Amino acid sequence: MAQSSDSQLIAANTLEALILEPLLPDTRVRLLRFPLGIQDSVLLPLEQIAEILQIDVTEILPIPEMPDCILGICNWRGEMLWLLDFNNFVGYPSLLQLQPTLTAIAIIVVQINHQSIGLVVQKVNDIELHDLQQLQAVPFGLFPPDLLPLIQGILPGCSDAVLDLQAIIHCPLWKKHQERET
Repeated sequence: MAQSSDSQLIAANTLEALILEPLLPDTRVRLLRFPLGIQDSVLLPLEQIAEILQIDVTEILPIPEMPDCILGICNWRGEMLWLLDFNNFVGYPSLLQLQPTLTAIAIIVVQINHQSIGLVVQKVNDIELHDLQQLQAVPFGLFPPDLLPLIQGILPGCSDAVLDLQAIIHCPLWKKHQERET
């Protein structure tokens, strides 16, 4: 009988060892990384990206009297999509300056409050998981001044910026454009 109680004790201890503490919820968010300028890269929350596409440069219809950062418009799902050279928009050399023989462009279509904008970028890299609750303030001088209002923060231990899509949609450039349309 002593053996029976010993085996029950061992079984109980083994069972207790198998009971794990509940896992904390995963607060990480999926972010899309893309290059900016020559050396930098930034991240966008994937939940606000409607589509990533590539179009031929000849499919862009230029719009006269627009800022240099607006390449023009293209057809996207039967609607007019404004194309924003994101490098130029935030103070880096224009995408067309970096790659003058460019024949096709990558577009990240973002949507906020039923408004779509095509961010024209060099290419898209990977999708990564990061905890946005850990974001830190941007140190002065790390990015061009035009990019600073569009950054939520940087990831700890590196200089990877996470962009704020609300700030992009609500920037003065788009407000001027919306006033012109009404």
